[in-house]
Amino acid sequence: MSEVKLSAETRTEFGKGAARRIRRDNKVPGVLYGHGSDPLHLTLPGHDLLLALRTPNVLISLDIDGKGSELAIPKAVQRDAIKGFLEHVDLLLVKRGEKVTVEIPVHTEGELAPGGNLLEHVLNALPVEAEATHIPESVTVSVEGLEAGASVLAKDIKLPNGTTLAVEEDAVVLQVLAAQAEESEGEESEGEEAVAEA
Repeated sequence: MSEVKLSAETRTEFGKGAARRIRRDNKVPGVLYGHGSDPLHLTLPGHDLLLALRTPNVLISLDIDGKGSELAIPKAVQRDAIKGFLEHVDLLLVKRGEKVTVEIPVHTEGELAPGGNLLEHVLNALPVEAEATHIPESVTVSVEGLEAGASVLAKDIKLPNGTTLAVEEDAVVLQVLAAQAEESEGEESEGEEAVAEA
C-alpha cells in the first residue's frame, strides 16, 4: 500500500467564513483525531489531497507545521454535491503495526452463466480489519459461471495475509438475480386475467 506525504498546517479559525477562505486558497479544512488525543484542526493542500483520496483507504503521512509526521487514514470525506470539490475531511490517527477496521471495494471478474442474469452488489465494500500500513486497496471476486440464485458470502472471499473479516462470515456480498424480463411477462399475464374477470 502506498503512503502519500502531505504538508498540513494547524488552523485556529473556524466557522463557515473561515472554511470558505481556506477553500478559496485551494486548501481543504480537516480534522485529525484518534488515540484519545484532542482533535487537531488542519488545513490541507486541496489538489494533493484530492489526488491522494483517489486511492481507497490511502495511508497519509502528515507533516504538520514542519514539526514531524503523523500517519492517518481518511475516515469521512465531504464533497460539494454539485461541483464535487472537497469541503472537509476527517482523518483518523494511526500507528504502524496498529489494526484498523476499514471498508475495501469489491471488484468482480468473469462472466455470469448465460441467460441475462444480473449481478447485485449487496455490499459495495467489504468491512475488514488490517494493519494500518498494509490495508488492501480492494478485493477481486470471480463470478465466472454463477447462475441465478447463487450468492457469494463474505467467508468465500480470499483476503490478503494479515487481513480479517470485520463482518459476519455469512453476510451476502454478491448475489445473482434472474433476468427481469421473465417477471414482467408474468405480471402482464396477471393483469390480463384481471381484465378478463372484469
